[in-house]
Amino acid sequence: MDNHVCDALGRPDLIDLGEGLVCLRFESMKVVSALAAVRHLLDTGAVRPGDTLMDSSSGIYAYGLALACHRYGLRCHIIGSTTIDHVTRVQLDVLGATLEQMPPSDDLRLDQSRRVARVREVLREHPDYHWMRQYHDSIHYLGYREVADRVAAETGTGPLTVVGGVGSGASTGALATYLRERDPGTRLVGVQPFGSVTFGSDEVEDRGMIIAGIGSSIPFGNVDHTLYDTVHWTGFEPALAGSVDLLRRHAVFAGLSTGAAYLIARWERLRDPGRRVVFVAADTGHRYVEPVFARHAEAEPVEDLAPTAVHDLADLAPPWSRMEWGRAKPPAQGVYADDHSAAHG
Repeated sequence: MDNHVCDALGRPDLIDLGEGLVCLRFESMKVVSALAAVRHLLDTGAVRPGDTLMDSSSGIYAYGLALACHRYGLRCHIIGSTTIDHVTRVQLDVLGATLEQMPPSDDLRLDQSRRVARVREVLREHPDYHWMRQYHDSIHYLGYREVADRVAAETGTGPLTVVGGVGSGASTGALATYLRERDPGTRLVGVQPFGSVTFGSDEVEDRGMIIAGIGSSIPFGNVDHTLYDTVHWTGFEPALAGSVDLLRRHAVFAGLSTGAAYLIARWERLRDPGRRVVFVAADTGHRYVEPVFARHAEAEPVEDLAPTAVHDLADLAPPWSRMEWGRAKPPAQGVYADDHSAAHG
């Protein structure tokens, strides 16, 4: 029996979709990384019950950190994206977390830079706050070891490919790191939106949207580019098609980044049918009902979609591009330079 709801929420489901395709479905994925990170900080004495933990978030990590703080008797302060929805705001409020949400913006890059600036301001005002640095502190890898162990145990001994959003780098990077301890041949396929600096698509405009949570307008310290074998960039329309098909075909109701990962996992599996492909479903589809699922009639058949193969970042273009990254080093704009004091996390 679990002692707190975050234990249950952090335990993902492994769903065999058939034909070598497996969905690693989380109710809310960042609960895993936040819970393990907070437990580590308490165990090492870096924080104590009653302290305030703070971070920036587009939604999922905010919820995970609030739950971890609730469990361990800590205070939680979130600098939130404009994309955080009403349901999440209400839950954060009831859980006792304080939320500073950025004003509405059509540019998620501006939203992210505003959040970073506000984090610095709050740290100057409250030097006793502990900045969790989910984008830069490798303690956020810790929670995925148990998940990787389960994936390895339940997917068999054949060659494996992991597909998922890059985001802060902790989820897919950690899964690949731990899985490769058993099988160095485990392949990692990262999913990016156009407009993200992480893998060099920041100059590519996508009039649809930047898919919140899997891309970034600033470099992240937790992204280890040398872990990724392949990178796909998808726009809104292919991701929508993937989300709708996943629900229609397999009854899995998940978010927009999951739709992109599913679409890409299908394509990678067809390209190399000898491998089992596990794709990460980071959260449920509830906050995407109106912008995605209500538009299901617009979804193209996934069988009609395919990426454009590119060999140079200058050739990236919507709606869907694919590049063999080959575990290479990051592009210049994706390099993180830590110019902040380590005293805050």
